[in-house]
Amino acid sequence: MELNDGLRVILKGHLDWGKCRLDCFVGMLLALVRLKRMNLTQLALAFASQAAPKSRYRRLQRFFQEAVFDYDAIARLIMQMFDFYEKSYYLTLDRTNWKWGEKNLNILTLGIVYKGAAIPVYWLVLNKQGNSNQRERIALLQRFIARFGRQGILGVLGDREFIGDRWWQWLSDQDIPYLIRMKENQLLTARPGQERPVRSLFADLDVGKSRSLRKKRRIGQQWIWLSGMKLDSGELLILAGNQRFPQPVDVYGLRWEIENLFQCLKGRGFHLEEMRLTHYFRIKKVMALLAIAFCWAHKTGEWKHQVRPLKTKKHGRPEQSLFRYGLDYLTDSLLHGLQKIEDRFRLWVLFLCPPDMIVVDGQNPEIIALQT
Repeated sequence: MELNDGLRVILKGHLDWGKCRLDCFVGMLLALVRLKRMNLTQLALAFASQAAPKSRYRRLQRFFQEAVFDYDAIARLIMQMFDFYEKSYYLTLDRTNWKWGEKNLNILTLGIVYKGAAIPVYWLVLNKQGNSNQRERIALLQRFIARFGRQGILGVLGDREFIGDRWWQWLSDQDIPYLIRMKENQLLTARPGQERPVRSLFADLDVGKSRSLRKKRRIGQQWIWLSGMKLDSGELLILAGNQRFPQPVDVYGLRWEIENLFQCLKGRGFHLEEMRLTHYFRIKKVMALLAIAFCWAHKTGEWKHQVRPLKTKKHGRPEQSLFRYGLDYLTDSLLHGLQKIEDRFRLWVLFLCPPDMIVVDGQNPEIIALQT
């Protein structure tokens, strides 16, 4: 069985498409991994087909115009790829945006914190420039909770954009912890009729020092726990939460993983900015393709790290990310042949099975065993 046939069989169990649609999606997935470019013109050239390049390009265009995506099914596939159902995790929210001509492209993404890069589960293409609003954030979380429940959520992490009474109250009503960064000039109510900026509570901190307040403070209509830290730049990192976190600064640091995700989707991975599509629904479909390719590469990187561990550099970080480690392996495999059935089987297993099930054979690390 060829690699694309095996991937089609796997995806058929999740996506309600016929063979033609599945073949097109798998063809684009493999072309994307080969080229590391989200550019339809280039993908058409790497797309396995006997048709002329122009015909292939039109086929890809029609796919994004006509194919109907079940984003809940895609989210379930991604959750299953990592076996998140039985685990606890932090969720993180952020946007990535760029411009193509005069068009502002703006995607709000909900991800799960995981080993250095957030795993994208749901996303919303914002048909506007600038920040998301509270309704959009709530809608994204509601969709996640409706499919996967709230029992696994340790907390929601967000940057300074993600503030607001309605949003914070909704999270508290759902019994979901949150830890959100605030602007230094955000006003708190010291006593009735008296307000002052939150930075006044942490102005005396030395660089590198942090403090968590012992009592709640009122911001807008919410009573919240505040923590602060003086950064090397002299700027204050001020965090708001609806519960006390033992190490709030360390927990909030996990939020950076969604920034790493965006870097993987863009310049350090699939070059999303090269996409020439600007229609709302088509961009959302492209994100589904990118999300699945990202997950496959990340899982492959985890396996490669078991086989040949990444070196740690002097600054304490690995020489490259798990995602890039895995993506380079997949690209090399696709470009330089998968002649043996065991080579194709390995890539199927890395796509389908959660990382915890994949065991490296000590005698022959290239052999994959499945943990029962």
